[in-house]
Amino acid sequence: MGYPGKGKWIARASVTMRYVLAVVSVAAAAGFTKVFLHFHLPLAFNAFALTAIAITFWYGGTPPGIFAAVLSALVRSYVFDPEINNASRVLYDLVFLVFALLMTGVTRARNELEVRVAQRTDELTRANEDLKLQIAERNRAEENLRQSEAYLAEAQKLTHTGSWVWEVARKEALHLSEEWYRIYGFEPEQGMPVWEQRLQRIHPEDRARWQEAIDRAIIEKSGYEVEFRILFPGGAVKHILTVGHPILAASGDVVQFVGSSTDITERKQAGEKLRQAQADLERISRVTTMGELTASLAHEVNQPIAAAVTDANTCLRWLTRDQPDLEEAREAASRIVKDATRASDIVSRMRSLFQKGTPQRELVDVNELIREMIVLLRIEATRYSISMHTKLAADVPRIMADRVQLQQVLMNLMINGIEAMKSVDGPRELAVKSRRGEDQQLMVSVTDTGVGLPAEKTEQIFNAFYTTKRDGTGMGLRISRSIVESHGGRLWATDNSPRGASFNLTLPSKEQGHE
Repeated sequence: MGYPGKGKWIARASVTMRYVLAVVSVAAAAGFTKVFLHFHLPLAFNAFALTAIAITFWYGGTPPGIFAAVLSALVRSYVFDPEINNASRVLYDLVFLVFALLMTGVTRARNELEVRVAQRTDELTRANEDLKLQIAERNRAEENLRQSEAYLAEAQKLTHTGSWVWEVARKEALHLSEEWYRIYGFEPEQGMPVWEQRLQRIHPEDRARWQEAIDRAIIEKSGYEVEFRILFPGGAVKHILTVGHPILAASGDVVQFVGSSTDITERKQAGEKLRQAQADLERISRVTTMGELTASLAHEVNQPIAAAVTDANTCLRWLTRDQPDLEEAREAASRIVKDATRASDIVSRMRSLFQKGTPQRELVDVNELIREMIVLLRIEATRYSISMHTKLAADVPRIMADRVQLQQVLMNLMINGIEAMKSVDGPRELAVKSRRGEDQQLMVSVTDTGVGLPAEKTEQIFNAFYTTKRDGTGMGLRISRSIVESHGGRLWATDNSPRGASFNLTLPSKEQGHE
């Protein structure tokens, strides 16, 4: 803590010391002059006095310097040349005065120079500090950039995604990331591959589609997304997903594309394995369901076979008579053909449900599929005193779908309805309806009068492994919904009043599928 007036005291002491400097300088000049005189040397006070004045001006400032000049004049006149005439005295005083004025100018110039130097030094100091801050910020930014680039490179490596930028006019790559080189199998040390090299890497069967996507993006000045394959010299193949975004010039023309290329080979392989597993699961579900209906299906097949045997015996009797009745025999033979055809149709339907193969989309008449399922499940429904009836609209559109998969959906929904009514008292009815919905959609509903749906769980019943049956797997409805959704449709369930449930599905018509 400072004392009051300390600053003023220091200022006064500083001013006093400057005047003391003037006195000491002039006294030193007088002393040196005395020494010169003692040794009989020429009077040198003027030179010493001018030196003292100069020293005082330089180190003490202008007022002390003037004081030193006046003091020197007095010492010169009254100490060393008291008898000098007035003209000489005035001349010496004039010399001191002129020198004092010169030193005043010099001192002022020096002070101004010192101020400018101080200002410039201060400016340079601030500029140096600012430059240090800028350098430090730049170093931090460069370090952050290096870290970001390292993080980006690691992220691209983890996601198998390479970034790129290419110029439209010259078809020249401006930037290719390390991961891009790894995906496409080029060496960064050999420089950026030219357009022809990149084009040759694309699978010959996909080049036209890839080029078409880029040409359309340039014309429409829009982004593009295209999936294609690349073919390596050794024959290896990768699946690539490329997404590009246009960079427009001030004129509105596309000058560059910036984007990414992702290696989706593993995703493709996993998707293929998943589709195969789903197909196997669907087939297992169909086999399991058909196994549960073995007795009913055997009875269904046995009926036309037994009728054919009876008609065959009848035909033989008409032919072995003394007078063969060819007309009656012909009619019996016709009935045999009809019964055999009926049995063959039933077996063919069952075989189609058991067969293993890839989904085949074709135009399907859903009403026909419903009738087929009614035939297959009639005996099963009869065992439990369940009446089955249909209300099929004649104007429903045909749909582009996989026939076997839709058979499986209808069979699952109808069997669920039958099982829901096995133990209920009262009327047991299973109704299947079809009609034309909004936006040219096909709508199908399967309604029963069974135990109904679990309270507030109309969505949960479609989850995998969720079941309300004692021996259920919980996969039937999950598979059915997956099949419907893969066809662009929707499957949902609602409660009926006073009891039972209704399963509804919509499927897009042929026209919507083409759109």
